[in-house]
Amino acid sequence: MKLIAWNCNMAFRKKAEFILAHNPDIVVISECENPEKLKFPANVQLPKDILWYGTNPHKGLGVFSYSDYRFQLLDCHNPSFQNILPIAVTGGKFDFTLFAIWANNPQDKDGQYVTQVWKAINYYEDLIKETKTILIGDFNSNTIWDKPRREGNHTTVVNKLEDKNIFSTYHKYFNQIQGKEEHPTLYLYRHENKPYHLDYCFASNDFIEALESVQIGTYQEWTMLSDHKPIIIKFNL
Repeated sequence: MKLIAWNCNMAFRKKAEFILAHNPDIVVISECENPEKLKFPANVQLPKDILWYGTNPHKGLGVFSYSDYRFQLLDCHNPSFQNILPIAVTGGKFDFTLFAIWANNPQDKDGQYVTQVWKAINYYEDLIKETKTILIGDFNSNTIWDKPRREGNHTTVVNKLEDKNIFSTYHKYFNQIQGKEEHPTLYLYRHENKPYHLDYCFASNDFIEALESVQIGTYQEWTMLSDHKPIIIKFNL
């Protein structure tokens, strides 16, 4: 099973072919237009299922299946955590829970980025299991921005997930330390000298044990399309 998460910087319909070149099963796209606007070119493979959520028709969170997997937004979804979507994934070799994430809620005065993830993983604590769980997308966070007096910083998110045997696929695969990542997923304002790692796929240990590869898109290949680079994860399941 191959998953890709990418903040496409809007207009996914014009960029889908570049993601599809990697033959994904499931794709999580931040800053994606709504389904009514997704008019893909005739030569581009159409998704078999789409789940989209957002208040701006040009800029929401889209989840796409290019395989047998199907999506259902769970009834427990709390819209207070904008664009953190608990999804039942079914129809493939096995069922699992996917949290599609684009951490960006300017209306929350407590914090619009990692604070959203922190609040969500506490709210959905009973749903986030030690097996068959994946959280993936644009977290807009990194340990380098931790504020020690803020309970919900990046490190506390990582630690809370690790307590449930849920780990970052990138850090496991490349043996990296949080905050010292060698592969950026964002180049601020598309400037090569402003690299950051903000996009993640956290997976329960049953997935980690089947982790085959993790790939981060390069600056040269993706910068014309977005300031973010895709994270591509393959599990041998």
